[in-house]
Amino acid sequence: MTSEQRQLRQTIVFLRTSFEAIQHSIAGRLDDPLPCWLDAGMLSMLSRELIRCSQQAKPLFAAPTVEQIFVASQQCELLLKQCPGVLSSALCYRQLAAIMLPLNTALQMMAVPPKRRWFWQRS
Repeated sequence: MTSEQRQLRQTIVFLRTSFEAIQHSIAGRLDDPLPCWLDAGMLSMLSRELIRCSQQAKPLFAAPTVEQIFVASQQCELLLKQCPGVLSSALCYRQLAAIMLPLNTALQMMAVPPKRRWFWQRS
């Protein structure tokens, strides 16, 4: 793994951890019928970082990994469009899970070294 790949992977770990922390902060209010009021500024910053990571990943990782980061950025954009105050805490919690799932998948894909092939082997 190159230094650029490691750096991007660490950024994805940071983003996943950030969304996980936000989700845990909501967990206590899942039964609350009132709308969820996330910090839209923080969510916007995380969204911009996800978009940047999605663009940076294109030359560094295989297409399925890049696609997972893109899906996470799209899910974050969707959440951002509905914040603050449109979603219940339970829906917001599920939307955060929809962001973390592709990030976890991308991280798993990043951890697997590419299969080496010799020049005489075919794909």
